[in-house]
Amino acid sequence: MSTVLRMGPAPRNEGPAAGAVASPVGHVVLCADGPGPERVVAYVERELPPGGIPAYRAARGSGARSFVLWADEHRRERLATLVTVSAGSGVASYQVLGAHGELIGTFVREKALRGRGLRTRWTVTPAGGPEAVGFKGRIFWWCVWWPLSPVQALIIVLSLLSGDGDAARGPRRIVWRAGGRAPLEFKSKGDTVHLHAPGYDRRLGAALVVVLRTFDSWLLGKEWDDAKD
Repeated sequence: MSTVLRMGPAPRNEGPAAGAVASPVGHVVLCADGPGPERVVAYVERELPPGGIPAYRAARGSGARSFVLWADEHRRERLATLVTVSAGSGVASYQVLGAHGELIGTFVREKALRGRGLRTRWTVTPAGGPEAVGFKGRIFWWCVWWPLSPVQALIIVLSLLSGDGDAARGPRRIVWRAGGRAPLEFKSKGDTVHLHAPGYDRRLGAALVVVLRTFDSWLLGKEWDDAKD
């Protein structure tokens, strides 16, 4: 049985008279094991550098990312932190650290045509475990998508009208493979990360789904961490 993780907006608390009041932390990671209901397993927030939001947004253009996974919306307990080790020239390396700074795992993103292939490559390595390599989109669907480039302007307009943006985005499914197995999978429908391997640290899976959503659709400005406030 796989564990399914996805990112979503934080639940809103009902105020007695003023109506809904937004949570102090704007995003959460939800987890589902089997057919049961989802539950919140982490609250997500950017970890800003000394220069604040402007410095963060300037650095993210090179691939730099940093965020915290909190155990609760009031930031009382830190579950994990994602930090950038290096970023530039289309390749970015990240570490996921536990509450006491211990290494949970690493991610490496190699942008298409800038790293080691025609597709964006993601490498996930749990601490003490084998690395798993995944490529964004299946080759077949990229071969279908690229010939549509002459009509991309029309596709973008239709996507904007639908309020979705998926039609204008390329194939996004990722299947990670390690030693002949597929321990991880990202499904574009629902933007969910599936942990197929038993014993995989859910904090690593939660950090993975969050960082993937920072490389979302430029079309509608969906990247949660690129907010100006």
